[in-house]
Amino acid sequence: MYEDSSREMAKATYAPMFETVSGALNKIDKKSPHAADQKMVLATHRKAPTTSKDCSRVYLRGLSSVSRSTQPTAKEQTVRTKFAAVSTAVNTRLNDPTKQAADLAAFNAQKDTAGGKTTMRSYLWMLESTAYDQANG
Repeated sequence: MYEDSSREMAKATYAPMFETVSGALNKIDKKSPHAADQKMVLATHRKAPTTSKDCSRVYLRGLSSVSRSTQPTAKEQTVRTKFAAVSTAVNTRLNDPTKQAADLAAFNAQKDTAGGKTTMRSYLWMLESTAYDQANG
């Protein structure tokens, strides 16, 4: 095996103000006819109390590694079904003028209490999620 110690891999140095970097630097355009030839570049960086100096990573992923390789489990399907139902119910309730005044009054009454929801959407999500669980649980 040939080793060339004069060759180093590319290195990214982050400004000291960045303690954490995580995410895609570019994504694959799945609608493009050249999607199979594109690569997604993911980068991570973290400051951690470690003796290692290697706290940065860069990953390349092709289109096939972005797709899921297994079928969703029954539990995942249940969670997805609940999310879709509650999301639809929240959006319907937000746009229903007959419920807006009562929902706003109830939201304002609870928002300053301990454990109260701070946004109208999160409050309605809590109500609709509880109603879904009672109806289907």
